[in-house]
Amino acid sequence: MRTSNFFISTLKEAPSDAEIVSHKLMLRAGLVKRLAGGVYTWMPVGLRVLRKVEAIVRQEMDRAGAIELSMPAVQPAELWQESGRWEKYGPELLRLKDRHQRDFVIGPTHEEVITDVVRKEVKSYRQLPLHFYQVQMKFRDEIRPRFGVMRGREFLMKDGYSFHTTFEDLQREYRNMFDTYTRIFTRLGLKFRAVAADTGSIGGTGSHEFHVLADSGEDALAYCPASDYAANVELAEAVAPGTPRGAASKAIEKVATPGKIKCDDVAEFLQVALTQMVKAIAIMRNLPEDESPQFALILLRGDHDLNEVKAQKVVGEFRFARDDEIVMALGCKPGYIGPVGVQNIPVFADRSVDAMSDFVCGANEAGFHLNGVNFGRDLPEPSAIADLRNVIAGDPAPDGKGTLELCRGIEVGHIFQLRTKYASALKCCFLDEGGQSQVMEMGCYGIGVSRIVGAAIEQNHDDRGIVFPTAIAPFEVCIVPMGYGKSEAVKAAADRLYEELKASGIDVLLDDRNERPGVMFAEMELIGIPHRIVVGERGLAEGKLEYKGRTDAEVQMLPVAGSAEFIKARLCGD
Repeated sequence: MRTSNFFISTLKEAPSDAEIVSHKLMLRAGLVKRLAGGVYTWMPVGLRVLRKVEAIVRQEMDRAGAIELSMPAVQPAELWQESGRWEKYGPELLRLKDRHQRDFVIGPTHEEVITDVVRKEVKSYRQLPLHFYQVQMKFRDEIRPRFGVMRGREFLMKDGYSFHTTFEDLQREYRNMFDTYTRIFTRLGLKFRAVAADTGSIGGTGSHEFHVLADSGEDALAYCPASDYAANVELAEAVAPGTPRGAASKAIEKVATPGKIKCDDVAEFLQVALTQMVKAIAIMRNLPEDESPQFALILLRGDHDLNEVKAQKVVGEFRFARDDEIVMALGCKPGYIGPVGVQNIPVFADRSVDAMSDFVCGANEAGFHLNGVNFGRDLPEPSAIADLRNVIAGDPAPDGKGTLELCRGIEVGHIFQLRTKYASALKCCFLDEGGQSQVMEMGCYGIGVSRIVGAAIEQNHDDRGIVFPTAIAPFEVCIVPMGYGKSEAVKAAADRLYEELKASGIDVLLDDRNERPGVMFAEMELIGIPHRIVVGERGLAEGKLEYKGRTDAEVQMLPVAGSAEFIKARLCGD
C-alpha cells in the first residue's frame, strides 16, 4: 500500500473527553472517529487492525471444528420473551417497534436466535454435536459508554454456540474452546490470563474469562505465582482461617468514639489493629414470597471489602439499606451500627469474622463502639457463615499451593457451560438412541474482537504512540523515503524494496507523501507500525538503508542488497 492511495488522518492532541490511553491513541492515530456516544466509525487504519484480529479468530475457530454462519442483528421480541430475558436483561437491551407495532431488539447476543435455529433443524442425536459461530456487530445500550471501543455501545464480537447430547460432550468442547482461545490470544501477541469467572446474566454452571493484562484494566484478578490458579476477584475464594476462634479474654466495654465512623479512624483512635475491627453492612433482602424487603446485616473484618457477587449467592438479591431504613431498624444512624443487641434481624458473617474474638464493632449508638465483643457470650452466633469478601494479596491460594497476588485485566473473551438454561426454555430437544426426547446441553463462547484492539493498545504503547504486536499491526513494515519526489535514486530504491517486500507477502506501507521527515516518522510511530526502513541519498551513496524497530533505542544501518532478507528474518522472529 502507498500512502498516496490510502487515507491517514491523525491528530496532534486527543479530544478532551478521551479518558484512557487506548481511547486517546485510537483517536489521535485515526483508527476510529466518534459518531455518537459509544458509537464509532472504523477508519481505514483501524479497520486493517480489526480485520487482522478477525482473521486470526476465524482461522482458529475453523481449525477447532466450529462452523461459521451469520444471524440477523434484529431479533423478534417473542424469542426473548420465550427465554425469559425480555424483562430480565434490563435497559441495555435496545428495543424497537416496526411499522406494524411489533416488538424487536437489536441483538446484544444470540443465544435465543441460535437455539431457535437448532431446535428447528436438529432432531436426532446423530446430528450432534454442533458448534456454530459468527463475527458480528452487536449493540448494548450502556448507561454510560466510556473508554472508546473498550466500553462502547456498538462493538464487534465473535459469538459461538455449541449443542450436545451429554454434559460430558459439552465439557469436551469447553476444553477445546479453552485451548482454542489460548492459541488465539497467543497468536495475537498479547500477555493474557485465563481465569475462573462468575457466569453472570448469561447463566450456566461454569465459565472462564480471558483477560489482557494491563494496569488500566477494569477487572481485578487473583492468581497464584506458584500454581496455575487464577480467578476473577468476583469469584476467587477467600479461604477460611486455618486457626479456630480464640476464647474470650476481655469483658465487653462501650467506648466513646466521637466523630469516628470509618473502621480505619476507629482503629487508630482506640489503638487496635484494623484486623480486630468488625464492620456491619446494612442491606435490604428481596425475599421470594414477601413483597416487602427484609433488613439484614453482613459482617466483614475491618480490612476486607464486600464481594457483592458472592453475597448475592448466599443472601439472595439485595440492595444497600438507606439511612432512614437503618435508623428505623437499629435506632442509630450509619457509622456506629453493629450486631450486638439486634433482634429478629438476620446476620450474615464472613468466614474471617467467624474466627474472631474480642473484636470491636459499632454499639448502635451515635458516638460509641463496643470493645471486647465475642460470639456466643455477647451476641448469638451468626445466622449464616460464608465467603463474602474480596480476596487480598497474601491470602492463601484455594489450591493450597501458595499465596495469592492481584493484578488487573481487560476481559476480551469469555466461555460458558450454559447447560440446559436456554434449551429448556425454548424446548430445544433431540431424540436419543432409544427414541426418547432429551434436552440439549449448550455451550457459549465469546470474544470481543473490537475490544481486543483497545486492550492491545492499553498493553502496548509508549510516549510516541501505539506499539502494536506485529500480528495485528495495520502494516508490518513502513518504508519512509527522504525526498521521494525529488530524488530519482531514492524513488527507485524505495520502489524496488517495496515491490520486493510485497512479492514476499509482507504487508508494507510506502510513505510516498511530500512531507517533512519528522512528520512521517511521528505518524508511523503513532499508528504503531513495528518496523521502519528509511531510504535516503546519503545512505544510498554508501550502499545502505536505515532500519529501526518500533521499540529499538537506536537505528541500524543495513546493506541495500540484503535489506529485504533482513526484514523477513525479523518478521519470522516476531
